[in-house]
Amino acid sequence: MKPGIHPPYGPVVFRDKAANHAFLTRSTMTSDKTVDWEDGNTYPVVDVEISNVSHPFYTGTARVLDTAGRVERFERRYGGRK
Repeated sequence: MKPGIHPPYGPVVFRDKAANHAFLTRSTMTSDKTVDWEDGNTYPVVDVEISNVSHPFYTGTARVLDTAGRVERFERRYGGRK
């Protein structure tokens, strides 16, 4: 890697506002806000609207569309294949 062209990579806390959940990871994102973490250190915090804790795909609340019902309704309305 070329020196001096990459942003600093360090620990950052991401806080999910929807689920009131936070996790510490490493990232190039920065923030003016800070938070005191469980280990006693202060880290920059980035607020996110959704994460794996609150996303419907990961929580199992995702809805599956009924495509077969839509096709049948279309065929009833406009006629099926002849």
